[in-house]
Amino acid sequence: MSATRYRRFLRLCEEWPRDESKKAQDLGTVLRQRVAAAFREGENTQISDPEKCDQMYESLARINSNYYRQRFPRVRDTSFTGVTVEECKVLLTVCNIWTRKKRGCGRR
Repeated sequence: MSATRYRRFLRLCEEWPRDESKKAQDLGTVLRQRVAAAFREGENTQISDPEKCDQMYESLARINSNYYRQRFPRVRDTSFTGVTVEECKVLLTVCNIWTRKKRGCGRR
């Protein structure tokens, strides 16, 4: 049964989109790292809590399939500030780069 869980997580990692603007802070990148760490032995990995593993997979699969976005649709694609989603992404990317450089951990 562990092999099935492993393959399901691998499929989820393949389907999960990557946001190149976020580099190491991308949720897809973190997900891939966590799956690799959790399944160090691949299909032969022994899972201590299979129920929790299945629950975690189902939660991530719902996020990836936009289950909650479809269930709770937004009325508008802007916030109270009037800033669009794309403008927010650009602003967050710029702030993220600036913060990393200020801390000395950004690429130069």
